[in-house]
Parts: sequence; structure tokens; C-alpha cells
Amino acid sequence: MSDTNRILSTMLEKDNFSRWMGIIVDEYREGYCLLHYIITEDMLNGFGIVHGGIIFSGADSAFAFACNSQGILSVALDVHISFIKAGKVGDSMSVVAKEIHTGNKTSFYDITTTNDRAEIIAVFKGTAYRTGKNVYETGKAST
Repeated sequence: MSDTNRILSTMLEKDNFSRWMGIIVDEYREGYCLLHYIITEDMLNGFGIVHGGIIFSGADSAFAFACNSQGILSVALDVHISFIKAGKVGDSMSVVAKEIHTGNKTSFYDITTTNDRAEIIAVFKGTAYRTGKNVYETGKAST
């Protein structure tokens, strides 16, 4: 098992929320995560469209996986999301997190959520604080 696979396994082991969302990680390497999930009835708001918190959470999970992929415990310092289009029940959401830059104490990521028709649903920018600790030191490695 590569280090990135071990890191991902460590993170997913206790990530009950990502499990509840049905998140599946499709591709994972240093500074990068591609995942997907399906919008269910439980994820809809009062207007019958996906709750913005679900879209945010999917992007936040991809961000967490990508920014911790180097084995340094990293936590969200600042995030911003712009919602472009509404999601609907049954949509398969793909989320790609890509590292823009990593320094000694901070790292920066672009995260894009698209539906199964390749329409952009949301764009998310994240800044992570790199604690300097190893992801295995605390048993928690999420943002």
C-alpha cells in the first residue's frame, strides 16, 4: 500500500459524514483527489434541489483528502464556495480537488463540482494550514 493509500484509509476510517454522503474516492495522489457521490432524497432542501451544505461538504471532503495527501496534518484555514447551478436528486456529482501551491505552513486548492452532464455545479477555493504533525499522530486527519 502506498503512503497516499494509507493516508486515505486513515482518513476514511473515521469519516462517518463522508460515508453517510456515499462518497467514493476514484483517484488519489499527492495534491489531488477525485471523488463522486449521488444526490439522494435525504440531501434535498425545501425546494427539491440539493442543499448547498451537501455540495459544500463534498467539496470540503475532496479538499481535506487532497491537502492531507502529503502526510502532513492539514486543516482548513479559509474556504470560499460559489454555487453555479442547482443539483437534483439522482445526479452523480464529481468533485476534483487540485493543489495550486504548497508552502511550509499553508497550501492552496481549487475544487470543482460537476454533475453527470459535465455541468459545473460549484467552484470552491480552499486554504489549508499545515500543522507540521504527521497525519497518524492524532488519529484525525480532516479539515
